[in-house]
Amino acid sequence: MSKETIEQSAPNGNQAADKKKIAIGILKKYGIVFVLILMIIGISILSPRFLSPNNIFNVLTQSAIFGIMALGMTLIITSKGIDLSVGSVLALTGVVAASLGQSAMASTKYFPNLAEMPLIVPILAALLLGAFLGAINGGLIAYTGIPPFIATLGMMTIARGFALIYTGGSPISSLTPTFMRLGGRIGMIPIPVIIYLIATIITWILLNNTRFGKNIYAIGGNVKAAEVSGVNVKKNIIMIYAYGSMLAGLAAIVFAGRVGSVHPGAATGYELTAIAATTIGGTSHAGGIGTIWGAVVGALVLGVLRNGLTLLGVHAYWQQIVEGMIIIVAVIIDMRKNAKKK
Repeated sequence: MSKETIEQSAPNGNQAADKKKIAIGILKKYGIVFVLILMIIGISILSPRFLSPNNIFNVLTQSAIFGIMALGMTLIITSKGIDLSVGSVLALTGVVAASLGQSAMASTKYFPNLAEMPLIVPILAALLLGAFLGAINGGLIAYTGIPPFIATLGMMTIARGFALIYTGGSPISSLTPTFMRLGGRIGMIPIPVIIYLIATIITWILLNNTRFGKNIYAIGGNVKAAEVSGVNVKKNIIMIYAYGSMLAGLAAIVFAGRVGSVHPGAATGYELTAIAATTIGGTSHAGGIGTIWGAVVGALVLGVLRNGLTLLGVHAYWQQIVEGMIIIVAVIIDMRKNAKKK
């Protein structure tokens, strides 16, 4: 081989290696998007009904509730935390909002002498109560040193207990037409999807364009380094959990509007679905890594999976098994990525 041939082949070899690195990088970053596309193609072939407009909007609407919760969970897990209470918070904030949003003509009013309230009242009640419960979680974690798993596990039980006490174990229904409208559509677009989109944009801005968002990444990456850098870790942890539970309150409003009533046992297991969507979307449980778009795609993956399996006639019990296996695989992939970085 001549000297000129060697010189020409070397750059070509480097170019091939660079292209391979770029391809691997793209696959790592957007692999979940490719998985979602392949799922849609595969399910569409097996069940042509999947791509019908009504079914697509149904998938988006179903994804909206736990997708909203996954947005807050993304911030929490990125800060190297976890929140097991958001499902119970949804139930408690939901029954409170429903009790304030009942029609004047309801036969079983929670507050018999209360006039029909404007929609803003139950919405604010759910958001503020959610933020309050989340702030308690954050305060316990920040000031007592209790692991997030234990603190939020306790709140999960407490919030569910209060929901049962508040309602006496019975559902609250007969919501006002305005409240019920939140579960409807504007033209072809479901209102829950619009609310989800707005929540997504706001959360994306918070995480990517504010000091609060930078602090979340700093705390998740290295809490001691964050403290040295001047980050008020305790205050930020409280804000992170307050925001996450406030979004659970927003999900409760969407849930109530869509279902038409709220049972104190509602949303059982939703916290696990939110965690699953966040994990599938690439948010690292090691902290410091998380994206809002990833959480949205993760929620869509679960929504498409559930809907597709239902269309294919797969029993709900098997759907849970498949979902659990996907979570395990996602965490294993996350652990491998972090091991390589170390």
